[in-house]
Amino acid sequence: ELVSDGVTVFLTTQYLEEADELADRIAVLNDGKIAAEGSAEELKRLIPGGHVRLRFTDPSAYQSAASALREVTRDDEALSLRIPSDGSQRELRSLLDWLDTAGIEADELTVHTPDLDDVFFALTGDNNLPNQTKATVR
Repeated sequence: ELVSDGVTVFLTTQYLEEADELADRIAVLNDGKIAAEGSAEELKRLIPGGHVRLRFTDPSAYQSAASALREVTRDDEALSLRIPSDGSQRELRSLLDWLDTAGIEADELTVHTPDLDDVFFALTGDNNLPNQTKATVR
């Protein structure tokens, strides 16, 4: 109710999932200084790490896709490919259209986009303090 009345609520939390759900604006602090500030979506776009994973049951479909796609990380044992992507509709549509045109059928497609934990660790370089997150939420 307060927010809808135009009141600013200032919340500090170490739970980044909570910040992602509740906050319109987030500032990540590193050594007492703001390392980055923006909406959760803006912060997530700051760092690489988003990808699409394609999993195949047909080894020939897997090999065809792996041979044709650039910048792909292969897992030959699991018959899966990891493709860098921002997860946008445009990129997914392009990938699906390409698979369709090439006649390649993937059995599973999953999209991973960075979460605020990924953002925090990328901005602070502190991978050893998962329970001591320094995030300020506005």
